[in-house]
Amino acid sequence: MFAYIESLRMALSAIWGNKLRAALTTLGIIIGILAVTLMGTLISGLDRSFEKSMSFLGRDVLYIAKHEWFGEQEWWEIRNRPDLKVAYVEKLKSQSKYVKAAAPVTMRTVNITREDEMAMGINIAGTTPEYMQTAFLNIESGRFFTEGEDRSGTRVIVIGYDVANALFENENPIGEKVKIGNYVFRVVGVTEKQGKFLGLFSMDNRALIPLGTYQRLFSRRGWMRLDIKVDENHIADAKDEITAIMRNLRGLHPEEKNDFAINQQDAFRQQYQTMKIAIGGTGIFITVLSLVVGGIGIMNIMFVSVKERTREIGVRKAIGATPSSIMRQFLFEALLICLFGGFVGMVMALGGSILIDKYIFPSTLPVSLAITALVLSSVVGLIAGLAPSFRAARLDPIEALRYE
Repeated sequence: MFAYIESLRMALSAIWGNKLRAALTTLGIIIGILAVTLMGTLISGLDRSFEKSMSFLGRDVLYIAKHEWFGEQEWWEIRNRPDLKVAYVEKLKSQSKYVKAAAPVTMRTVNITREDEMAMGINIAGTTPEYMQTAFLNIESGRFFTEGEDRSGTRVIVIGYDVANALFENENPIGEKVKIGNYVFRVVGVTEKQGKFLGLFSMDNRALIPLGTYQRLFSRRGWMRLDIKVDENHIADAKDEITAIMRNLRGLHPEEKNDFAINQQDAFRQQYQTMKIAIGGTGIFITVLSLVVGGIGIMNIMFVSVKERTREIGVRKAIGATPSSIMRQFLFEALLICLFGGFVGMVMALGGSILIDKYIFPSTLPVSLAITALVLSSVVGLIAGLAPSFRAARLDPIEALRYE
């Protein structure tokens, strides 16, 4: 045990005697550890943000639209497809044994005003009360509109959290009036704060009105999709059955391609996995390259150190130092240099993860990743120090003492 402590002390003394050289030598290790830890933090944050965004879509909800979310069709082909119809909803509910709820959703972008305040670029959707069963959405205050209000085309509106803050800061919006163009609406509800979808756009920057009202006021504008909640235990069967029903409703012959698309969150998951592999692959490449370059740099510096201290090694051997103690000293020196680089890289990554958490999306540096980074830097240190340490241990004491 004493021999190990002595070797560690001598290694620390050698590093301290060449502080600048040791610090510069660790740059490759610092960059490598910084890359792998930041990559892990980024992916961890992306995973959390992605899963939260997927909860907005729902695993058991299918979205029927004119186009695929991630398709390769020509734009003109999609444009020429027939529009979806509200009547499809009741047909799907009556003909499918897997459909639990269905709601048509027609959308467009508007500006909503209230006296001198304006909320710009708001996504307004016309839908039915059954939308609440297909959307993972809660009402924070007030209520959702009723079937009676939908049938009669009443001008009531449910606004998102951000819209409420923009128009009614520190006020209760329930019962107040807002305007879309020249049309006056009464606010009946405010949705709970949801955040951003995939970190791209806010889910709270929207409003919902009865479909009957939407069709009466904006009938020729916007586009429609059908949100279908199905039995979560038979999602694949439900998708096949709905496809068959939709083909029949659209009057398609067996040889004709679908002129509609049934989307679900799996499409996003496939795209996300591709993106994550690309990010991970890039991070691993940078990490490996940096660690290899750093390891080679440390190996060269250790060879230089062995050459500079040849007489010292000769003196130590002459007074009884064993080859194993010489080898252990230089191995510890390389190990400590790499551990220092790993620690600095990890501290920098921790700072980076705090910035990501504050300005981009919620994320933290996993403890397991921090431990892995330190272990990885230790392995690089041991490998880089092996050859120089072996050379130092094999030096002939007589030749070493003659070295000038």
